[in-house]
Amino acid sequence: MLRLEVERTWLEMRTPPAPGTVTAPPGVRVAEAAPCPPGFYRFLYGQVGHAFKWVDRLRWTDAQLEAYLADPAVAVWVAVDGVVPMGYFELVRHPDGSVEIAYFGLMPWAIGRGLGRWLLEAAIAESWRGAPARVWLHTCTLDHPAALPNYLKRGFTITHREQIVQEVPE
Repeated sequence: MLRLEVERTWLEMRTPPAPGTVTAPPGVRVAEAAPCPPGFYRFLYGQVGHAFKWVDRLRWTDAQLEAYLADPAVAVWVAVDGVVPMGYFELVRHPDGSVEIAYFGLMPWAIGRGLGRWLLEAAIAESWRGAPARVWLHTCTLDHPAALPNYLKRGFTITHREQIVQEVPE
C-alpha cells in the first residue's frame, strides 16, 4: 500500500436547487437497486472506484456488506443504458436529518459522455425527497478531476477542507 497525502473537500446544500436541466440520453435511466445484492454492489463500487483508488468497501466481508445494504437508511441507485450499468450513487439518510451522497460515479465506459451532470442531478433530486435538513458529500484529490467542478456547478458549497493521508493500493 502507498501512503498519499490527499486533500478532502466537504460540500453541502442547505436548500433544494431548481429542478435539473440536463436530460438523460435516449435509453438511459436510473433506478433503485432494491435490494442490492453484495456481489452487484462490489461490481459497481469496484468498477467506478478502481481508477480512483477506492478500497474501503472492498475490505468488508459479505456479511458486513449485506447488513449495511439491508439498512433502510441506505439506498443504491444505478444508471443503466438498456441493461448496461453506466454509474451509480449511494445515499445514506443520517439520524441528524441529513442525507449523504456517500458514493457517486460513472463506470469507465461511461466517462466523457456527459452522464455525470445528469446522474448528479438525479442523485440530488432523490436526496431531497423527504425534505432533509441538508444534503452533503465529500470528495478528494484522488477522485475524477471533473468531480469537484460538477458538485459546485450543481449548487453544492464547500464547507471545509482537510489534508489526510490515504493508504491506496500500489
